[in-house]
Amino acid sequence: MRSRSHPVLHPSRSRRRLAFGAAIAVAALGAGVLGAPAAQAADPVKIDLVTINDFHGRIEAGAPAGGIAAVATAVNQIRTANPNTVFAAAGDLVGASTFTSFIQDDNPTIDTLNAAGLDVSAAGNHEFDKGWADLKGHIQDRANWEYIAANVFEKSTNETALAESWVKEMDGIKVGFIGAVTEELPSLVSPGGIQDLEVRDIVDSVNAAADRLTDGDAANLEADVLVLLIHEGAANTSYAAATDPNSPFGYIVNTVTPKVNAIVSGHTHLAYSHQVPYAGDTGMRPVISSGQYGEKFSDMVINVDPDSKQVLSMVNTTYSMYVGAAAQYPVPAGDPIAGMVADAVAAAAGPGGVQLGTLTADFNRAKLQSGAENRGGESTLGNFVADAQLWSAQRTDTATQIAFMNPGGLRADMAFAPDGVLTYKEAATVQSFANTLVTMSITGDQIRQVLEQQWQPAGSQRPFLKLGISKGFEYAFDPAAAPGSRITRMTFEGVDIDPTASYRVVVNSFLGTGGDNFFAFADGADKRDTGQVDLESMVAYMAEIQTATPDYGQRSIGATLSAPTAQGYEVGSTVDIALSSLEFSTTEPPAGTVDVAIAGTPVGSAAIDNTLPTTISDVNGQASLSVTVPEGAAGGAPFGATVTVPLTITTPSGTSIELTVPVFHRAESVALGLPNKLLAKSNSAIQYTVIVAARGAAPTGEVTVFDGTTPIATATLTAKDRGIVKVKLQGLPKGVHQLSVSYAGNDQVKPSTSVKIPVFVW
Repeated sequence: MRSRSHPVLHPSRSRRRLAFGAAIAVAALGAGVLGAPAAQAADPVKIDLVTINDFHGRIEAGAPAGGIAAVATAVNQIRTANPNTVFAAAGDLVGASTFTSFIQDDNPTIDTLNAAGLDVSAAGNHEFDKGWADLKGHIQDRANWEYIAANVFEKSTNETALAESWVKEMDGIKVGFIGAVTEELPSLVSPGGIQDLEVRDIVDSVNAAADRLTDGDAANLEADVLVLLIHEGAANTSYAAATDPNSPFGYIVNTVTPKVNAIVSGHTHLAYSHQVPYAGDTGMRPVISSGQYGEKFSDMVINVDPDSKQVLSMVNTTYSMYVGAAAQYPVPAGDPIAGMVADAVAAAAGPGGVQLGTLTADFNRAKLQSGAENRGGESTLGNFVADAQLWSAQRTDTATQIAFMNPGGLRADMAFAPDGVLTYKEAATVQSFANTLVTMSITGDQIRQVLEQQWQPAGSQRPFLKLGISKGFEYAFDPAAAPGSRITRMTFEGVDIDPTASYRVVVNSFLGTGGDNFFAFADGADKRDTGQVDLESMVAYMAEIQTATPDYGQRSIGATLSAPTAQGYEVGSTVDIALSSLEFSTTEPPAGTVDVAIAGTPVGSAAIDNTLPTTISDVNGQASLSVTVPEGAAGGAPFGATVTVPLTITTPSGTSIELTVPVFHRAESVALGLPNKLLAKSNSAIQYTVIVAARGAAPTGEVTVFDGTTPIATATLTAKDRGIVKVKLQGLPKGVHQLSVSYAGNDQVKPSTSVKIPVFVW
C-alpha cells in the first residue's frame, strides 16, 4: 500500500477509498446531561475545498502562474485557518509540462504536489499521455494523492481502472469525491496506450457512484456531501456554455444526479464560477473551474449542519496568484517546496542549455484575437515540425513523401531569442510528449479523408484541428462545402494526388493510431516505427540545417466560389470568390494583396484582411473579389464543351495554389424579327419571320415574340430550320405595336434579342 496522508481502505467491488481526516471531533457526554436546559443548535461544520485544474507541471513561478510553492503557501494559509480543508484537483496535473518537469518525467511536479498536500484529483487525459501502464506504475505510484475516475474501466476485469471515488471525514461530516475524465480520452491520447481500457458514459458512471455513496450501506462507504471532480469543461466562461444541453459539458451539468452537490471541472483551461439549478430538483449547485497552470485557485466554503448532515451553503471564490506584477501569496524564505523547485531547475539546466542551432525569426502557433492558441489555424511552427519529421523519417524510410503534424502536439511557440540560439529546453518545450515517428502507406483518397477529418466530430471540444504539413504538399479547401466534400484539390510536388495511388507518409505515434479523431491514419498499411522520438527528430534536423528560417508561404488555402451552372462557368460570366487562410496569425509578415488568374490570365486582386479570428478556425487572412471569366479561357474547345482550367491564387508570401474550375464558351448569336407589313388591318394576320444567326454552331431552341414587353408567340428552331422560322401573328388590337424577338440560346449558342420594329394596326 502506498503511503497516504490518511489511512486508506480498498473495497474490492467499488475500489473506492476512504480517508479519515485528522480533525475528527469526538463528542463526550458529561455526567450532568440529564435535566440540563435544551442545547442550542450546533454550529455548522465549515469545510474549505481548495481546487486547481490543468496544472501541467508549471512548478516554477512566472506571472500569471504562481508556481507550486506559492500555490502551497495559499493552501497552507487556508488549512491554518481551518483544519477542515481538502486540496483537490480536476486533472491534467502532469503531461504537456514545462521543460523542468518534462525532462525529469514529471517527478518534480508529483513530488512538489505531494509536499503541498494534494489529497485527491480526477484523472485528466494528459495523465494517460504515456499510457495506462505509466499512470498506474509511475504517476499514481509516486503520488500521495488519489487519482479517481468512475468512467474508465479495465476491459479484462470490468472494474474501474482507478478508484471511482474518495471520501474524507471532517468533524463528523463525510465529503465524497467522484472522478471522471472526458469521454474524448481515446482520441486525445495514443489509443495503443489505453487499449486495455474502456471509457464509458460519464453521467451513467457518476450517477451510479453517487448512488453507492448514498445508499446507506456502510460497506459501500457513505458520504454526506458529494463533489464531482471532472476533467471536462465548458467551451467558454459564460453561464450559457456551462449549461448548454447540446454540448458535452452542458449535458453533464444538466443530467448528473442532484445527489452531487458541486461540480469542479477542468480540461478547457478556463476560469468560471456559476450557480446552476440541480437536474430535476430545486436549489443550486456550484459549477466551477480555476483556469490553468496554477494561475488561479478556488476556495469553496461548504457549511454543513452537523446533526442533519445537510449542506447549508456552498460559496466558491476564485483567487488569482498575481494581480498585475504583484504576487498575492509570497513564498516564505527557506520554504522547502521552493527548495525542491530550485533543485529541479538546477537538474534540468544542464541538458536544457545545450544549443541545437539558430533561428532567424519566431516559429509560432496560430493565435486568436484573445491571444490564446488557435489549433484551427495553419502555423509556421506546425509546418516546420512537419518538415523536420519528414527529413528524419527519410533517413530510415527513404520512400517517405509527406509529413503531418497535429496542432495539439505543439505546446509552446519556438521564439527567436536575441542571440538567435535555439536550446534543447526550448525545443523540448514545444514537443513534450515523446511520441515516436511512424511511417505508413495510405492512398490519395485516405489523404483526402485525413484532411476532411480536420473538421472534428460534432460535440468535440475543438471543432477544427489544422494539421501541419510538409513542404511540397499543398491543398485547397472550401470551408462552406458539405462535410466530406470540403477538400477541393490536393497536389504533391505540383502533381495532383491520385485517389487510388499509394503515398508514404510519416506522423507521430499519437496520430498513427487515430488520435485527435484522425481515424484514416489508423487504417494505414505497412506501418513502421522509425525508432525516432519526435524531439530527437528535431534535434537531429537542427544539427543538419544549423539555421532555421520560417517559411511564410501557406500550404493550404480556403476558397469558396459562387456556384457554376450545370455546364460550368461561362466565358464572360462573373465568379464571386471568398478566400481564407491566406496568411499566418502572429508576427509573420502580412501577405498584403492576393491575385487571381483564370487559365493564366490575371482577372483580379484584393487586399487581404488580416483580422485575427475569434473562434477556432482556419480563416485568418481573408479576401473577397468578383472576377470575370476571360475571353480565351476555354481555348480552342468546341462551343458548349466544358473544359477544366486552372484558377490560380497567389500571395506575395510565396503561396501559389491552383484550383481547377469548369469553363465553357458559346457562340455569339444575332436575332432579327421581320414583319411582312408595317401597316395592317385589325382583322388581318401578320407573318413575322425570325432569323437567328450564329457562327460555328446551330442556333436551335426557343424563340419568343414580344409586343413591347409582353410575350405574344413562341416557336422552336430546329437544326433543319437553319436559323429561320416564321410565326403568324393574328388578332393584334388597333394601335402601334413594338415587335421584337428573343432567342433563348442553347448549350452552344448564346441568347440574343432583336431590335424592336413598330407595326401600326388600324
